[in-house]
Amino acid sequence: MGEKQPLDLFLGIGLDKRTAENALVNGKVTANLNAVIKEAGVVDGCSKNVGNLLYMVATKYPANALVHRSFLVQEYIVTSKIKSSAQVESARSFLANVGPEKCDWSAFEKACGVGAEVSVEEIEATVSVVIEENMNAILEQRYRINVGNLCGQVRKWHPWSDAKIVKVEINLFTSFSSLLKLRKTIDRRLKGILGDRTAADDENPSKRRRRSLQKLSVVTVAVPPPSEEELNPFSIFPKPEDNLKVHTEIFFSDGTIWRTHNTKDKLENHLKVTGGKVFTRFPPEPNGYLHIGHAKAMFIDFGLAKDRDGCSEKQEYIDHIQEIVEWMGWKPFKVTYTSDYFQELYDLAVELIRNGYAYVDHQTPEEVKEYREKMMNSPWRDRPISESLKLFDEMRRGLIDEGKATLRMKQDMQSDNKNMYDLIAYRIKFAPHPHAGDKWCIYPSYDYAHCIVDSLENITHSLCTLEFEIRRASYYWLLQALNLYQPYVWEYSRLNVSNTVMSKRKLNRLVKEKWVDGWDDPRMLTLAGLRRRGVSSTAINSFIRGVGITRSDNSMIRYDRLEYHIREELNRTASRTMVVLHPLKVVIENFESESVIHLDAKAWPDAQADDNSAIYKVPFSKTIYIEQSDFRTKDSKDYYGLAPGKSVLLRYAFPIKCTEVVYDDSGSIKEIRAEYDPSKKTKPKGVLHWVAQSSPGVDPLKIEVRLFEKLFMSENPAELEDNWLSDLNPHSKEIIPEAYAVPTLATAALGDRFQFERLGYFAIDIDSTPEKLVFNRTVTLRDSYTKAK
Repeated sequence: MGEKQPLDLFLGIGLDKRTAENALVNGKVTANLNAVIKEAGVVDGCSKNVGNLLYMVATKYPANALVHRSFLVQEYIVTSKIKSSAQVESARSFLANVGPEKCDWSAFEKACGVGAEVSVEEIEATVSVVIEENMNAILEQRYRINVGNLCGQVRKWHPWSDAKIVKVEINLFTSFSSLLKLRKTIDRRLKGILGDRTAADDENPSKRRRRSLQKLSVVTVAVPPPSEEELNPFSIFPKPEDNLKVHTEIFFSDGTIWRTHNTKDKLENHLKVTGGKVFTRFPPEPNGYLHIGHAKAMFIDFGLAKDRDGCSEKQEYIDHIQEIVEWMGWKPFKVTYTSDYFQELYDLAVELIRNGYAYVDHQTPEEVKEYREKMMNSPWRDRPISESLKLFDEMRRGLIDEGKATLRMKQDMQSDNKNMYDLIAYRIKFAPHPHAGDKWCIYPSYDYAHCIVDSLENITHSLCTLEFEIRRASYYWLLQALNLYQPYVWEYSRLNVSNTVMSKRKLNRLVKEKWVDGWDDPRMLTLAGLRRRGVSSTAINSFIRGVGITRSDNSMIRYDRLEYHIREELNRTASRTMVVLHPLKVVIENFESESVIHLDAKAWPDAQADDNSAIYKVPFSKTIYIEQSDFRTKDSKDYYGLAPGKSVLLRYAFPIKCTEVVYDDSGSIKEIRAEYDPSKKTKPKGVLHWVAQSSPGVDPLKIEVRLFEKLFMSENPAELEDNWLSDLNPHSKEIIPEAYAVPTLATAALGDRFQFERLGYFAIDIDSTPEKLVFNRTVTLRDSYTKAK
């Protein structure tokens, strides 16, 4: 009789058909489960419980402790010394820390509860203690008490107890046929505490809450304490001293498996250098300005540690990166460049060739692409090591023309992972380097340099977005091949914000083709653009912290959510003032022509009358200006602006009533005639902002105002692929060349932020001159994010 097929083996150990078929889809799980079944000696089948525990071992077992796996399954699982999933989880954790070293099996048994027996009486006694500790909640919530929570409390006392028994003990109101005597005892105890179950206990909680709200004018809701992750979002990251576990398994097409991890010696040497502290890098490529996605990277990198590195391509971008990092509030431990390690990288490349892990290749980019698509080896892949060493030296000395040779890593052209297709390590480029000058004419690729520099700088956590997860195998392949220290690699979700693009390639195109006004265009979500728009680093970091550190890569963060955090900060920090964007002249007929009154206006909404620092002066004269949109010739009940015969209140001033409308020759409204109520006895509903002539016949302060909307019309323009530029919003920028402002705004300086009352939040733009100030609208007063929530 031939060897059993994998599906028959999996069904034979008691797995249900769906689980068995799912296991077959994953080659790694199939291989591991096959091996575990054979190690356990149960190819002819076993009980369902044993089979489920073997499946746990196959899918969750630490790869650095494979030497102990056979003993675990033969001596503990098949014999039922270990018989619960909790015990297998404890075994996995214990052996992961032991790794390939000798295992103390006595300590193992103690840690995993081998031989521990918990009686029904012991569980019953613990249930009594838990019920007593939760008595207040039981009396308040009655039969709605969270049973799962109580179960968890009992399990903490008896981690190796039978979960079914615990649940029967805890479940206060569900009947079970088993352990009837114990159930009756618990029922009697609860009935003594709560009495009979009432109709209110069975009532829908929402109805009960509505009735309570009708009776109570104030409802106090207990807010649960924040979780550890909410208090410290970086608590999810592993500690530097624990970096002994297998980082990844690299499966080669010939059946070989590399399980990459640090040895104890490597980790100890690393910890001596770092002192056990966390070291990270923030390594953006200087091929464009940083955007809001980089703000998330900074938050994680600098929040977890204090270090930064930058590769070098263009000095403008290098300078920008250093400057914007500091503006974002982060202080690097040190600033380094990949070029600082060019000699070490070259020496390691030579070592890679000597060890048979790299070769000089002469394929063109087109040929490389074709061979990768066909999963074919390069014709130069197996050339002699000595030949590759000679050619690589000639590449370094500039004896080979640009594009005629590359150094490629000898990985696996038939791998299931395309990022193992002999990635390029070095290219020839006859161009001076911003830091290294003309010393080198060969330059390392990102795939080659990134992981090595991580290791050379003793980085503890190499952090990147999820699209790099597929590169994990090549990252660790290179470090393993060179026998270097291996940092943790941790991928997190990329920040996707609606109505914009985050790709540097697309951002570059917007700038170079002049669809926008440069990298710092306020419509762009580059950090320079946000800063110019008037957004602070505090608001950006608040937004990033609110988004959180997640691995969910499908979420699109609404632009409104960013605006919410911007608005929240500006509401606290921006002083109030008045500006009229589209002025409509109003002549106060019963006000003296040469007279000017200086009124008090509040720079802060909660300002006290005696606090002079929170008050600014506004002139009130015969000629004032209101927004064109605040006047209609026909009034309506839902309209609170000015209309013929109607009164409104001018903010910080007096009620006025429209008495006449003056038209020009074209039939457009030229000006409004009105009368003011100096006694303020009139109590109109509408309140308008306004600006007055500071002296008779002199126009108010003129300023330029730029209004910005979302750069793209659709939520995800990237989905339009090649047509993404057609989605640009033609109304994303509006320039108002001559808005009117109160006189005090003339002293505004770069960095100042204001709330233009009823209009939004604005900031001074760098285009401002002494002759004319320019303001950018940072965000409107409208908050659609909280409404949507």
